Amino acid sequence: MIALAKRLRTLSLIGVAMLMVIACLGESAQAQTSVVGTVIVDELYMRSAASRNSAILDTLRFGQRVEISGRSTIRGWGYGRSEAGAVGWVVLQYLEFPANANLSELPIVPPDAPTNPAGGAAAPAAGGDTGGATPVPAAPPPPAASGANLRGFELGGQVQSLSPATVNAMRRAGMTWVKRQAKEGDGAAFAYISEAKANGFKILLSVIGNIDLVVEPSYQDVYANFVGQLAAAGADAIEVWNEQNIDREWKRGAISPVTYTQLLAKAYNAIKANNPNTLVISGAPAPTGAEAAFGSDRVWNDDRYAQGMAAAGAGRYADCIGLHYNEGIISPNQRSGDPRGDNYPTRYFDGQIARGLNPFGGKRGCFTELGYLSPQGYGPLPGNFAWAANVTVQQQAQWLAEAAVRAAQSGRIRLLIVFNVDFTYYGADDPQAGYAMIRPDGSCPACETLGRVMGAR
Repeated sequence: MIALAKRLRTLSLIGVAMLMVIACLGESAQAQTSVVGTVIVDELYMRSAASRNSAILDTLRFGQRVEISGRSTIRGWGYGRSEAGAVGWVVLQYLEFPANANLSELPIVPPDAPTNPAGGAAAPAAGGDTGGATPVPAAPPPPAASGANLRGFELGGQVQSLSPATVNAMRRAGMTWVKRQAKEGDGAAFAYISEAKANGFKILLSVIGNIDLVVEPSYQDVYANFVGQLAAAGADAIEVWNEQNIDREWKRGAISPVTYTQLLAKAYNAIKANNPNTLVISGAPAPTGAEAAFGSDRVWNDDRYAQGMAAAGAGRYADCIGLHYNEGIISPNQRSGDPRGDNYPTRYFDGQIARGLNPFGGKRGCFTELGYLSPQGYGPLPGNFAWAANVTVQQQAQWLAEAAVRAAQSGRIRLLIVFNVDFTYYGADDPQAGYAMIRPDGSCPACETLGRVMGAR
């Protein structure tokens, strides 16, 4: 005991703090000893105390990592070490952690725990468990200059094909854009561009890819190279991925607005390097509130995902923020009264605009999918879509026109793509034809209502 006391007297205050934390950790072999978080904002200050008024020890940049080894009794603050060696306190909400991280298992660190700026000798106590963190890619480079036209409002439609009937319907509706979806490496995408131009339309390509590889930096480079080629070939707009907040479109267990922003940044710069005039649209999250039911490894609520994208800097790498709206069963002019009774924000047109765009300040939005589902002419809807059972074709036509007017008058929407013009599949898994403007009898009531508000001749 005497020898131990002599040794303790030779330790610095920092060493004592380390031993205190290690002793606390030893009480439970199962407790996490540290967890690595990734910065999801442009700048995050590491401070000398768990207070925004305390001294700044280090300025952490987007994508940098912080090893958090303790927490404060003041909610929301973590104690840890930066990549530059600073030791101090950070606000935890500006860090993204692995899905298996449990911050509540970390020990409480006293408010007088030692701190030091970057380059100092002190270090926080840390164990071998990093909470399953994987290497984080470097922060994205500065965005390239954009020459894309962001003025005005335009209308388009997603198509199955540009048949004569489809082209005629689009022209009657006053549409100047056509949307097609393509997968990374699909040579048909280049043919879509030529076909659209030949029929007098601008083209938006929504480009998806391999959902298992998309989190890998090397695959992101492959994807960016492909969309760059599409821009060089004359694509007027490119949507970078689609509904990346759900595991149908992104790797399960790896859904992350930070990782998506890495992809977006690479794609944006590749597109602008090949064609500065190509409009870059961020991938539209799926409108959903299902995170609590299915878990964040499978789905993120679209509002939380949009906030994460904005915090990660996604707005710097998009000319337009992608939006989807496809579950409406009332007029887009209504802000209440949805018969489902829960008043969830995604039920309402204005609510969805606010939900998707507000995190990005004044950035304008592009609806890359907007549609109203009607079973009329097809028969009963599958159970998962029964919420639209009472929507008529006339309502669909009226609401699409009202949505176009409301979007244009809002000043917040650059482009609205109707989902869809001519799809014919009506199955138990996805009744896509129920959204189509061209109905099974060949009629197109929405062509007339949209044509009137868009001034088509």
